[in-house]
Amino acid sequence: MAAAGPSVFLVMVNGQVESAQFPEYDDLYCKYCFVYGQDWAPTAGLEEGISQITSKSRDARRALVWNFPIDVTFKSTNPHGWPQIVLSVYGPDVFGNDVVRGYGAAHVPFSPGRHKRTVPMFVPESASRLQRFTSWFMGRRPEYTDPRVVAQGEGREVTRVRSQGFVTLLFNVVTKDMRKLGYDTGPPDTRGVLGPSPPQGLPR
Repeated sequence: MAAAGPSVFLVMVNGQVESAQFPEYDDLYCKYCFVYGQDWAPTAGLEEGISQITSKSRDARRALVWNFPIDVTFKSTNPHGWPQIVLSVYGPDVFGNDVVRGYGAAHVPFSPGRHKRTVPMFVPESASRLQRFTSWFMGRRPEYTDPRVVAQGEGREVTRVRSQGFVTLLFNVVTKDMRKLGYDTGPPDTRGVLGPSPPQGLPR
């Protein structure tokens, strides 16, 4: 009796929230969470995390280095709703209150292998000067009640935002059984991360 083919595929992601560039701010920390479609489910690892507070490096880059690990595995039957990582960076204002310094999101890379991504960050803005002054005076800056809205886009067209800073991510992606289910995961030279390459002269 022939063995049944796979009914799901796996996407394994590890890496790190490496560093950030926020020239105007210091002593920041980063939260991350994953957003994915209804056909996806985590099977191992952590869907969210929060880093340590870090200060700017003393070299010329003045980078904020976290090197905060990411490690999660998803299963799915459908590529629709491919996972995204949502980043939220926080730090103190002049009154010592933790306020948001940037939101950003990036898709987990679609092809297996090692990837580096630089994610542009942004912050919501008050709709008027009065609201801007009031929020500054009260120490309550505009922020999203649920950062996952950053990855969804719905309703964001009415939100005023301002670009602010960058976060660098490192991803190591491994997929399993996608090709068996009929999905092309990239050129042949990226498939080696799924297992040992065949000897030279033999078909893959």
